[in-house]
Amino acid sequence: MRSSKPQSCTSFVGKERVASGDIEEVARKSKQWLESGEQRSLLIFDDVSARPVEIDVRGSEQAVLDRLRARFAEAGTAGNGAEDIEDKGPRSPGRPKLGVVGREVTLLPRHWEWLNEQPGGASVTLRKLVEQARRDFAGKDRVRRSQEAAHRFMSAMAGDEAGYEEASRALFAGSRERFEASSREWPEDVREYALGLAAEALDTQATSGSATQS
Repeated sequence: MRSSKPQSCTSFVGKERVASGDIEEVARKSKQWLESGEQRSLLIFDDVSARPVEIDVRGSEQAVLDRLRARFAEAGTAGNGAEDIEDKGPRSPGRPKLGVVGREVTLLPRHWEWLNEQPGGASVTLRKLVEQARRDFAGKDRVRRSQEAAHRFMSAMAGDEAGYEEASRALFAGSRERFEASSREWPEDVREYALGLAAEALDTQATSGSATQS
């Protein structure tokens, strides 16, 4: 499966942070670290999602960078092969798609009937509905993504640390105080990175709770 290039990432050797930033710079520094004789495992995380980023560090530094560039160039030019959403609304000849990406949407007949009755047809109406939902749920989506990223990283790097279970509960409860207390004994680099990923969930929910109490 192809993966998109992360905006930034961070590498850990064992539980020590080695490098952060652009993936090519992280790959370069991580390879240098490993070539210095370091025997611990190398793990690289996307700084937004905390999903693992795989890098083949075999061969020369230039070979590593060439593989990375080829890999993400391929991912950036790959199409998805899906068709555009059916739109029975009026379409003038040669109307530009304005960056529309075609994918399948499965709906019941009554849903399609309602959509096709709307001004502009199904595609225009769906785009409007999605944009409205993005605005309505923007805050909750940020909290959810923060929780998911922090938990993903914690599971990989702190699952064997004291206080992991309590820190996980604190994360989803939005309690910064409990999270910090539970992770106090973790390796410093792991703890700081987890806190950074969890910041949106902890800070947003703490602020919301304070506002509710007042």
